[in-house]
Parts: sequence; C-alpha cells; structure tokens
Amino acid sequence: MTTITVLGLGAGDTNQLPLGIYRQLMKEDKPVYVRTMDHPVLQDLQKDGLSCQSFDAIYEDQKDFKDVYETIVEKLLEEAKGEELLYVVPGHPMLAEKTVQLLIEKRDQGHIQLVIQGGQSFLDATFTALEIDPIEGFQFLDATDLKRERLQLLNHTILCQVYDAMIASEVKLTLLEDLPADYPVTIVTAAGSYEERVNTVPLEDLDRSVEVNNLTSVYVPPAPREKLNHQFFRLREVISILRGPDGCPWDRKQTHESLRKYLIEEAYEFIDAVNRQDDEHMVEELGDVLLQVMLHSQIGEDEGFFSIDDVIVSVTDKMIRRHPHVFEHVTVNDADEVVTNWEAIKQEEKGEKSSSILDSVPNSFPALLQAEELQKKASKVGFDWDSADLVIEKVKEEWQEFQEAREQENNEEMEKEFGDWLFAIANLARHYKLNSENALQRTNQKFRTRFSAMEKSAASENRSLEDYDLESLEALWVQAKEQYKGVE
Repeated sequence: MTTITVLGLGAGDTNQLPLGIYRQLMKEDKPVYVRTMDHPVLQDLQKDGLSCQSFDAIYEDQKDFKDVYETIVEKLLEEAKGEELLYVVPGHPMLAEKTVQLLIEKRDQGHIQLVIQGGQSFLDATFTALEIDPIEGFQFLDATDLKRERLQLLNHTILCQVYDAMIASEVKLTLLEDLPADYPVTIVTAAGSYEERVNTVPLEDLDRSVEVNNLTSVYVPPAPREKLNHQFFRLREVISILRGPDGCPWDRKQTHESLRKYLIEEAYEFIDAVNRQDDEHMVEELGDVLLQVMLHSQIGEDEGFFSIDDVIVSVTDKMIRRHPHVFEHVTVNDADEVVTNWEAIKQEEKGEKSSSILDSVPNSFPALLQAEELQKKASKVGFDWDSADLVIEKVKEEWQEFQEAREQENNEEMEKEFGDWLFAIANLARHYKLNSENALQRTNQKFRTRFSAMEKSAASENRSLEDYDLESLEALWVQAKEQYKGVE
C-alpha cells in the first residue's frame, strides 16, 4: 500500500526545523509536495537545493477552502499511486491542517498508509509573541469556519487562518456581535520567524489597517464579564449571586409558591406589549418572564432538585421529539398534521392515560381561555354541536335562564346562569374559529381608547368626568367613538 509521509515545517524559522526533518526533505529519493510555497522556511530550503511541487494553483481555481483541501488530497492520492511521497505543510501537521485530517480519513478507510512527523506548532511562538499563558483559559478556532456560538470570550482566543481581508472582515463582523468596536485585538503574522509582525488595533479596524496573509492569526484577549451581560452565562451568574449567601434578602427568601403571581403578571405584561406592537417593551417584558424562569430554576438548584440545565434539556429534547418532520424523516402535508402528530407524540410521552382528557387543561388558566380549551378537548371525542346555529340557540337558552334567575332576584343562580351563558358564548366563538380571549381584549382596548379620549375632552375644558351628568357623558362617548372610528 502506498505511504504518504507528512512533514511539518514549523512556525517559520529554519532554526526551528529538526535535523531529521531537514535530511528527509533534502533526499532526492521521494517526490516532495508542499501545500503552499508561501512559507519562509521553504525559501531557505530551496536555496539549499530542495526540489518540490506546490498546490498553490488550486487555491486560485477553487471557490472555498473546503474544495481546496479536498482537491489537494485527491491530487496527493493520484500522485501516490505506486510510490511513496512526502507531503509538506506549514507548522505542525496536527494543528489547524485540514488536509492532514482528510488524509487520516483516507488512511482509516484503507486507501493509504500515513506517517506524520515533525513541525513545531506556531502556537508556541504565538504564545511567546503575545506573552500569554493558555492555562488561564484558551480557545483555538479556525477563522474560515467561525461560528459565534463557539466563542468563549472569557478565555484567551486565537483565530487562525486569517488568510485575507475578506476573512478578517467576517471575523470582525462576528466578533462585533459580542464586543464593542473599540475592543483591542492583536494581529500576529509569521509568529516565530524573522518576518514576525505583531499589531494591536481596535476591532473595527481589523480588516483595514493591517496586511494579512496565510501566516496570520488574530488574538482576542479575555473580555471583562461586564461586557458580556448579553450572554446567558452572565444572567445565570447574576441570579446565583442574588440567591447566594451575600445576595439580596428578598431574592433569597423567595419560593416557588411566593413567585407564582409574578410569572403570571409578567406574562400578561408581555402580552400587553405585543398588543401595542411595542418592540422595546416586548424585550423588557420577555426579560422579566425569563427572570422568573431563572429564579425558579435557581431555587430548584439550591434545593438540589433541578437546575436551568434540566429545564433547557427538557424543552430542547421535547422540541426535537415533537418535530419529527424537521429532525427526522417524517412527512407532513400541513399545519393540521403537525398538530395531530404533536398530540400523538405528547400522549406517547405521558404513557398511561390520565383519568380525564380534560386534566391537561390547567385550572389556573383564565376562565375564558379555560372554557375554550375544555371545549376543544371535548370536541375531539365528538362531544360538540354540529353547527354554529345550534350553539346560537344554546346561547339564547342560557340567556333566558339568566333572565329567569334575575326575575327571581336570586343572585347565586344569576351567577351560575351567567357563567353558563359565557361558556356558551366562548363555544360560539370557537365554532367560528374566533379567539374569545383576543376578542374581549380588543374590546377592552377599544374601551380604554375611547374612555381616555373622553377624559382628554373634559380636561380641555378644565373639567373632570365627575363634573358631567350621564347625558353629557354619553355625548362625550359618541364624540370619542366617532374620533376613533375604525381604530381599535
């Protein structure tokens, strides 16, 4: 089987090249292929008589680096048929060298034998140039495949393979998602060689003030915690501190039970912001909802029962399980099928059926919403009116029963019958695919708007609404109604 020997050239200085590697390169018994000639050591080796062939032309022919590396490996396998060869790469073969990883895959598939030797890592020289100790926390990432979610900005971070201004620009834009424009970053080129250059610039100048090449890396120093308040770990940290021994007395004494009302309140305040189409307050109110989730999760962690990690993995696993049409090979034709599958999977997850299909409707739901959900559940087993006309008759019947209770001046019966009438009204809305809660909220908002207009009209005359009789108030209402005609 053909053998390919991979040799690393080190960081960029001939003095760093081991004697054994030098001797292998200078022998003329095997063809030598280099990934790129753009490396200082190769210039010295050519002066000493090295004969080699590079793959630099492939970089110009291919559109992205993935294709470049795959093409280089294909060429190597073609050239290696029937003979051994040397493949030379910058730095260390096992550090940020995709072609070597692809060759390892070919070896594991039984296509070739592979020998990997030599090469001082450019990281050693980079650590020296930057005067940093990676034991403090270090992250090493490929700039050509940089994903924001991989960044751990509390660590020393080095982004390698910043080949050109375009990659530098992409790196800048990614970092600007989390760091300010004036955040200092350091550009290191040809670390450890006589061509070494180290320049610190504001992040916003990363792609325009310093020349970069295939030996360039970008160093991002650890960010202060207070600059990362937008990241999840900081929120978790803050909540933990508030609940800790030296935290806030109010937060420390809270329980799941004491916090119940706040979660409901914050959810309603978010809905108000949605109804007003107020993006700024949506952000604020969602933050308040998230705060409640975090407080409950921290209480769970403090008591040793669960943590926010359990909450997150629970909902993540659930979303994957209940969307097989997205994460597996299940086909659905429309949203109705999605809901049907969701309910089937949900039932399968719960295992043994509950004693009633209505058990899944929380008693703590607002009454109108609860009525609608109860009716939906009953409808699924066929307990429902066949048409909206029949529901209208039921509405009339319940209203008549309320009137009878009113005539008898029986307040308790009036309340019961009024509840039955509201239940029938919610059912009627459902038959017409209307949302009772939304409908009443729209009417509430309409009333707020018109009543506020009445108050403003009164104020314009230096009066308050209490100064008007009912007839005058009615006139103000008609005026406000006309002013906001067609406006909710």
